[in-house]
Amino acid sequence: MNEPWYPARAVVDLDAVRGNVRALRDAAPGAAVMAVVKADAYGHGLLPVARAALAAGATWLGVAQPAEALALRAAGITARTFTWLYAPGAPLAELVSADVDVSVHAPWAVEEVAAAARAAGRPARVHLKVDTGLGRSGVMPDQLPEVVARLVALQGDGLLEFVGVWSHLAFADEPDHPTVRGQADVFDRAVEVAERAGAHLEVRHLANSAATLTTPHVHHELVRPGLAVYGLSPVPQLGGPDAFGLRPAMTLEARLATVKAVPAGQGVSYGHAFRTPRGTVLGDVPLGYGDGIPRHASGTQDVPGAPLRVGSGPAARTLHVTGRVCMDQFMVDLGPDATERAGDTVVLFGDGATGAPTAQNWADACGTISYEITTRLGARVPRVHLHAEENPA
Repeated sequence: MNEPWYPARAVVDLDAVRGNVRALRDAAPGAAVMAVVKADAYGHGLLPVARAALAAGATWLGVAQPAEALALRAAGITARTFTWLYAPGAPLAELVSADVDVSVHAPWAVEEVAAAARAAGRPARVHLKVDTGLGRSGVMPDQLPEVVARLVALQGDGLLEFVGVWSHLAFADEPDHPTVRGQADVFDRAVEVAERAGAHLEVRHLANSAATLTTPHVHHELVRPGLAVYGLSPVPQLGGPDAFGLRPAMTLEARLATVKAVPAGQGVSYGHAFRTPRGTVLGDVPLGYGDGIPRHASGTQDVPGAPLRVGSGPAARTLHVTGRVCMDQFMVDLGPDATERAGDTVVLFGDGATGAPTAQNWADACGTISYEITTRLGARVPRVHLHAEENPA
């Protein structure tokens, strides 16, 4: 076997990734697409997803951390790549040498990028991050004139190329929220400051997945979808994946480790938050919070846990996590008439069109968002990639 044996796996359909990228291109026909593959491609696998996205027409890749960008380059991926999150002392010279576009998100970062360019012996490609209202990283509007002037001066010295201005929306998943228009206006004014100072920008980018699908006026030259690349809806209150031409790429499945009959009144898992109301059959699913399964997916006597699909075909049933999720396993009440055996497959989440529970169903059960469900999946769960194709670019 090429991988250590494990009783569970995350199956990632790269055809779905390619189809999702095409749908995003169609949603923003006047813009290039940056496929955001940070956090190991939201848990789906950095390199396979990056190659699939590029094969489907994405022309940029986006990652949060410098190490992710350098991993793409080390794998031979030469597409335009952007990274944005670092603290003082980051290996910026390595990024510049590898032709990775870098964000400047604070005044101190300007000088660190300039020093990196000197060390690398080539100009850095810089995108200025503006805090338009999210309150995270980014240069505040009152700092812009000074920071822009310094970037333009360094460009004149040949130390950098000031190629972009970017920001991030706080309420993109609520397209009618007034902050969306408000942030877009602040962004437009920031672009004006840069251009008046002499910047010749290649790209402006503000739109994440939600804005790519619902807010055309913020598309500009480049959109940055992340979640939607993986087939999950960024605006579930407006529609599921199929409403936007998307298909979930990941199916998480496990093989039952134990199946056994128990009497009525049997306590199940730590704390006995659930006791069997009748004689039944319990199944042990060998995934737990050590694998990234949320403990909030636990079920109690009164509230069912996150959903599961047990069995296949007409006999398939939707059941629920029973009792508390443990580090390496959780239980499911299979019912008194269960026919499952150890080794049978349980699907935690996947493509709802197949009848499986979805990452959104799990998010709803846990009080979180669908992309936390996939992204938190632990490294010890093998990823199996279907329909892999090398991207010659």
